[in-house]
Amino acid sequence: MKNTRLLLTFLMAVGCWSAGASLPSTQPGERQLTGTWSAQWICDGGSSPYDYGVYRFRKRLDLPKKPERFVINISADNRYRLLVNGQEACWGPARGDLNRWYYETVDIAPLLRPGQNVLAVTVWNLGTRSPGAQISRQTGLIVQGNSSVEDDVNTDGSWLVLRDESFSPLFNCPEAGYIGGHDRIDGTKYPWGWETVGFDDSKWYAATGFSPGKTYGAPGYGESDWILTPRDIPMMELTEQRLTAVRRQQGLASLPTFIDGRSPLKIPARTKCTVLLDQGFLTTAYPELKVSGGKGSKIKLTYSEALFDERGKGNRNEIDGRECRGFADEFLPDGADGRLFRPLWFKTYRYIQLDIETGAAPLVVEDLYGIYTGYPFDVRGSFESDDPALEKIWETGWRTARLCAHETYFDCPYYEQLQYAGDTRIQALISLYVSGDDRLVRKAIRMYDLSRSYEGITCSRYPSHIPQYIPPFSLYWIGMIHDYWMHRSDDAFVRSFLPGIRTVLSWFTEKIDPHTGLLKNGLPHWNFTDWATSWERGIAPESDSSGSAITTLQLAAALDDAADLMRRYDRPAEAKEYAAISAGLKKNVYEKCWDASKGLLRDYIGSPTYSQHVNIMGILTDAIPHKDQRAVFERIDSDPSLTQTTFYYKFYLIRALKKVGLADRYTEMLGPWQQMIDIGLTTFAETPEPTRSDCHAWSSSPNYDLLATVCGVEPASPGFATVRIAPHPGRLKQIKGVVPHPQGDITVELQRDGDKLSGQVALPGQLTGDFVWNGKTVKLHPGVNPIRF
Repeated sequence: MKNTRLLLTFLMAVGCWSAGASLPSTQPGERQLTGTWSAQWICDGGSSPYDYGVYRFRKRLDLPKKPERFVINISADNRYRLLVNGQEACWGPARGDLNRWYYETVDIAPLLRPGQNVLAVTVWNLGTRSPGAQISRQTGLIVQGNSSVEDDVNTDGSWLVLRDESFSPLFNCPEAGYIGGHDRIDGTKYPWGWETVGFDDSKWYAATGFSPGKTYGAPGYGESDWILTPRDIPMMELTEQRLTAVRRQQGLASLPTFIDGRSPLKIPARTKCTVLLDQGFLTTAYPELKVSGGKGSKIKLTYSEALFDERGKGNRNEIDGRECRGFADEFLPDGADGRLFRPLWFKTYRYIQLDIETGAAPLVVEDLYGIYTGYPFDVRGSFESDDPALEKIWETGWRTARLCAHETYFDCPYYEQLQYAGDTRIQALISLYVSGDDRLVRKAIRMYDLSRSYEGITCSRYPSHIPQYIPPFSLYWIGMIHDYWMHRSDDAFVRSFLPGIRTVLSWFTEKIDPHTGLLKNGLPHWNFTDWATSWERGIAPESDSSGSAITTLQLAAALDDAADLMRRYDRPAEAKEYAAISAGLKKNVYEKCWDASKGLLRDYIGSPTYSQHVNIMGILTDAIPHKDQRAVFERIDSDPSLTQTTFYYKFYLIRALKKVGLADRYTEMLGPWQQMIDIGLTTFAETPEPTRSDCHAWSSSPNYDLLATVCGVEPASPGFATVRIAPHPGRLKQIKGVVPHPQGDITVELQRDGDKLSGQVALPGQLTGDFVWNGKTVKLHPGVNPIRF
């Protein structure tokens, strides 16, 4: 056994990454932004470019001296990881589609040296096992120097390639199809040291070039494969994350605390053992397993959000009588010392179970830990109060939002990793309120626009290689654009989506039934509203003669948002048309669905059922007269016989709560979130128990509402040019909130004593606004504003 120092040296030699090891991004040169690149897309000409495969590419580079700057542009299909002289440089590409295929631009000069250098790139294509969010044309790699100085690295036949036969796919769970297969890595076949300068690549093959890189509108015959586009989001965060506890083990006489990295776990020959490890909270991370010896062994890692018994998940902290189920990877050591095994893609887990079976040789597990990865948000927003339970909800909600934000937003990190518009609208607001970073928001809005079909509506989730259409989610996309318009002064960006807004609204308005004045019944595709327990597949009810009043009012809301945007961008005729259609829909829903005896809207014309959902939309759109809105809310909040909202639609329930002037109740409505924490969840779930996903971004809405509702901070005019602060502390005696703003941070510090309120509000830059309390309004100016009521 080699000592620790030699082990670390070896791990560096085979390209072990460390947290934050990637190089900072820079900007592409002018010649990369337009036209055709001089570099070729390359592949392994001896393998199918469409099927599963892991490939290693190498390029030797001789330099007379270490350069001060050496910038390259790099992309691949499906994914790549670049190492320079054995050190991690960057990875990607950021997910997009063929019409917006991203490349990274990075200065690799810090990793270069005089004399021999090697660029080593792993490229993988999961073929039919590609994640649902992965769009692909074929296996390929492209590297383009930023200027003529770097042209020696341009991909062509001078690059060498080897298909890595040590990787094979595991498809051990049906839902793995959403996030891609998992990995079996055979250490006896792995080309150890392949990324180092001294590696013998004499038996590798020359790569095959098959197409030059093209940007949008490149001259030629109009043919394109990938439209190369500069990356528009930062690189993902990488931070080492230690497992916190060994919860149980079987098959071993003793178990050192090897997860600290200082106490190796020695497993004798011909032994079967199981070790259950607990991260302590849900995470998204690349597991890294370091082993020595153990030739003939098999190591299986199973990743799970929670443990299971015959009743389901139960309390997430409990392990007695429960088993670890989920996605898994397998590693087969080759028997050498200091081997590092890491799967191609990150995993989502709270628990990791190690199942190890050794052969004729003993195995030493030197270490196992994770490299956390996710979108690199800087946290600027915060919330504090005299109720510590709310701080736990804030912490849990932000973890939920973070795990659901990577190169795109995710609905959930464990199962699908797909960017759904219904989820994303809520996620975008949380990002703006907690971080202030709008880059992932902008990317999401743009990706949905790219997804529009020949019919005119957007895909419900995008990017996705399997199109899916949830028409109401196209309406939420319009809402997202309106939200962004209110929070950011970015007219050119917002204006670019007006054509897409028109096509979505045209699709819907053509489907208004002239006899009822509501949307027709039986709209195409999947008209999901919420995971309400009584609704099949989450679809709001309708009849053979009447469409859904809920979806009709959602259309009215989108038309109102669109009318605002059209007025802003000098299209008064369209604004007038949209407002008129919206008014007609609201009038028809009220006249034909209002039940005066119950004081509620029905789910559709003649419906025997009533829901919170339709009445929420009736309040938000003013289809229900303003004088009746509070009474309607009181009914839907107190009558459990109505179809109830789940975590997703409670976001809109709270919008209605605020609109009717009852927002002081908000903190009392957080019981369902506290209940999740009470049963050991460390992120917020998709639905009330029993739930599929333990982490679903739409359930993290309290991180928005603690700032926008309790602290009451919201834009009062487009672009957040002015602010309205109308706090609703409810039972709380003290609140403090910080909300990022384009000019700086808005800070609210308040103390409540009955109807008395005191404290201060600080506004950044030149921001002005209003402070509203108990029907009274005072003007706010830049800087510190004392509050006394």
